Amino acid sequence: MDLQDFRRSILEAQPPEGSSLALQALRWDARGDWHKAHDCAQAREDAAGNHVHAYLHRKEGDIGNAGYWYRRAGKPAASGSLDAEWQAIAEALLG
Repeated sequence: MDLQDFRRSILEAQPPEGSSLALQALRWDARGDWHKAHDCAQAREDAAGNHVHAYLHRKEGDIGNAGYWYRRAGKPAASGSLDAEWQAIAEALLG
């Protein structure tokens, strides 16, 4: 799946079969369901989930908590737009 396919999947009721929890989190976020996105991001504490978790807390405005999750993900804290960060994470996860 590429970024264009992933963006199209946002319109579907459910995530694509076999998508990672981190991708599911980004997808739920794009659909406006921050809580479902957060549940997916924290369901698996790996680098990808931690990175999405950081992004979600940054989006929420909880910068201190976001910083914790960026450190857990081994990533520098983002400072650009939320849209650009969402896309960069999605592209990285999609490979």
